[in-house]
Formats: sequence, structure tokens, C-alpha cells
Amino acid sequence: MASVTLVGNLKLYTGGVTDLEVEAENIRQLFAKLGEQFPELKEHLNESCAVAIDGEIFQETIIAKIKPNSSVQLLPAIPGG
Repeated sequence: MASVTLVGNLKLYTGGVTDLEVEAENIRQLFAKLGEQFPELKEHLNESCAVAIDGEIFQETIIAKIKPNSSVQLLPAIPGG
């Protein structure tokens, strides 16, 4: 299972939970599983979230692969350009 860390205000939608173990093959599966477990978090994942997998940041890459031993960080998007 991948080690998942929620960064910043995302913990507001999980009751304060910031560290999880999740089995997912890609970001789409990860978002689906987190959305099932934390319904309030679901809308914030697709629209306003960046993802770092093993230190590499992915944006708008829903099919990015996640290895079973990956470290995944979910970061709230930063507005601006």
C-alpha cells in the first residue's frame, strides 16, 4: 500500500487525519478511495489538489501510476500563476 499524506487544509475534510495507507494503482483510484472514506474531501481532490508521487509533482494527471511502496503527498492547489 502507498503511504499517503494530506498537506495543508485538506485535513479539514478528513476530521484531522493526515496520514493514511491506501492501495491504488493510479491517482484516479486513490481519489476514488479517499472520496469514499472521506466524502467531504471528494470535491477538493479533483479540482484543487496537486499530487506528488515519490517527490515528483503531478498536476491534472489522473492516471499517473502509484507503486505499492510509493510515498504520495496531496497538496492543496496554490492560486495564481
